[in-house]
Amino acid sequence: MWVLLFLACQTPVDSDTSTPDLVLIGLDPSDAPIEGLTAEQMDQFNAGDIRFEQVFRESNGLGPNYIRHSCASCHTDDGRGPGAVTKMVVLADNGFSAAEDQSALPWGFTSRPQVAADAVTPLVPPEGVDNLLVTQRFGPPVFGRGYVDAVDDAAIEALEDQQAELGLSGRIHRLEDDSIGRFGVKARISTVQAFTADAFLGDMSITSPTRPDELPNPDGLTDDLLAGVDIDDEMVQVVSDYVRFLAIPTREFIDVDPLFVSAGCADCHVPTLPTRDDYPVPQLAGLDPYLFTDLLLHDLGQAMSDGLVEGDASETEFKTAPLIGLRFLPNFLHDGRAETVEEAILHHAGPGSEANASIDAFEGLSVAERDQLLTYVESL
Repeated sequence: MWVLLFLACQTPVDSDTSTPDLVLIGLDPSDAPIEGLTAEQMDQFNAGDIRFEQVFRESNGLGPNYIRHSCASCHTDDGRGPGAVTKMVVLADNGFSAAEDQSALPWGFTSRPQVAADAVTPLVPPEGVDNLLVTQRFGPPVFGRGYVDAVDDAAIEALEDQQAELGLSGRIHRLEDDSIGRFGVKARISTVQAFTADAFLGDMSITSPTRPDELPNPDGLTDDLLAGVDIDDEMVQVVSDYVRFLAIPTREFIDVDPLFVSAGCADCHVPTLPTRDDYPVPQLAGLDPYLFTDLLLHDLGQAMSDGLVEGDASETEFKTAPLIGLRFLPNFLHDGRAETVEEAILHHAGPGSEANASIDAFEGLSVAERDQLLTYVESL
């Protein structure tokens, strides 16, 4: 059984954005550091917390086109949302893969509707383009992602081999530098550090030493009101460390429900993954945390396609989403089509989806068994 978890839209909370919003539910799961941090690490955590909340202005390098003006605007309480990213792609005639001709989208596949730093033209989906697919993506929760960063490569490689034996298509997204992708909807980023720098640029158009160039934009601006690179490596590091040091939300139930295993959920939402013994944060090294993911790409078929190819990941492939903190999320799937976990599971059935057999197994459960399994997943 599969659950690829994303959030749906709620009411806007920022006046400077036109992107959809959502609201976390339940108790605040976030902003708690992992146990055992040293005084120096706590200082870094607190400094990163401040930077995570910082509102960037034009004088800080915001723009020319951007989505939101702070990390917390997209990850309120370190969760997913309220900010969303609008994606767009021209589809081929088959209705689910990208067309060869994407000339109608000269500035790329991401909408950045806010303007600053002398920009005057919002970057939004163009009108009158045939077969244009517009979708939403919501930023992932950032709590517990230090554990994901610390997962041993060998464990992910072993899972890839095991899944091939099970007849599943789960595979590593191997990046150009031969690292293993583990962050992003399609696992296109390999480390928390790279994820942070990428978010600064992609969401706020804030450049850094590893992402020094402004993104293409309709006004052809190659810099903003802060000449040159906007932030230094230290800023990226302190925000990365804040994310790295965030704890996994605690939960009441620890044991894995046997139905989660027998229904096939645990084949891909693997309950635990070992972290490296030599991970540079000792508090995260040599552990076996509950993450409920294999960090592999899986083919979810035509119905789930967003039409976007990212690196080696196809339009229909998505990384198995970690289920940690699931109980704090109101809606699911990348476009928010599912209001319940059960809907999210059932929506994974469709042409070409390798989840079909698992969903058949789920539907074959008795009512009582299904309720038991759903209660367990909803408690994560």
